[in-house]
Amino acid sequence: MASVSQGAVARPTNWVSGRNSLLDRYFYLFMSLVVAAIVVWGFSFSINDNLFHPAIPRPFLLWIHGAAFSEWVAFYILQSALVRTHNVKAHRFVGWFGVGLAAVMVVLGCVIAVIMTRFDAFQLHQPDPTFLSIPFFDMVTFAMFVGLAIYWRRKPELHRRLLLIATCALLDAPFGRVLYIFNNSLFYPFLDAVILLGVARDLFVDHRIHKVYRVAIPLMMVFQGFTIYLWRGSPSWWLKTCQAILG
Repeated sequence: MASVSQGAVARPTNWVSGRNSLLDRYFYLFMSLVVAAIVVWGFSFSINDNLFHPAIPRPFLLWIHGAAFSEWVAFYILQSALVRTHNVKAHRFVGWFGVGLAAVMVVLGCVIAVIMTRFDAFQLHQPDPTFLSIPFFDMVTFAMFVGLAIYWRRKPELHRRLLLIATCALLDAPFGRVLYIFNNSLFYPFLDAVILLGVARDLFVDHRIHKVYRVAIPLMMVFQGFTIYLWRGSPSWWLKTCQAILG
């Protein structure tokens, strides 16, 4: 018994991978900061000309939209920090604020998509009605994964992965502010690459890919491809639908 005990004490600890490693304990907090960094970096390419000092003033609702989505990033960082510091009660209490915020964001996201598409067409003379497929898909994806995260809020292994995917689903907006990425329709691959960091975490820590990723990522990629097709391919039925929505 003594020899077994001594062997257990002498066993080296892996601080990088495996359960209770640094990667296991700090991954989701780290990812919340990565998301914030991507948002700041991406919008730095356009926010000055498009919001702070535009040649043609943007609709006021765009400011509300930006504030709400910025609040979500701050909310995600706070929630990740609360879990990391074991403040579970505070995490659950603040979580209900996130539920309300997410609902507002979905409505705002759809409304501002229509408003800004009209603005681009009539004020900037840059009509692109079929682009509505992008923000509409984003809002559906965000709403679906947040809804599932709420439903499985008492199952942390599901909850935290679903919230990560939901938050990353919004990252095509900052990635799309980079002209090369936007012009080549690469914002979804960049977004997916961020989610794949969660897959890498699972492989290092759990030595397997969680079922949330195994189901969600392939489905997202399929629908992302279809969404890009609706935008770039502009099939007649989708163009007519968008024109009807825009009025």
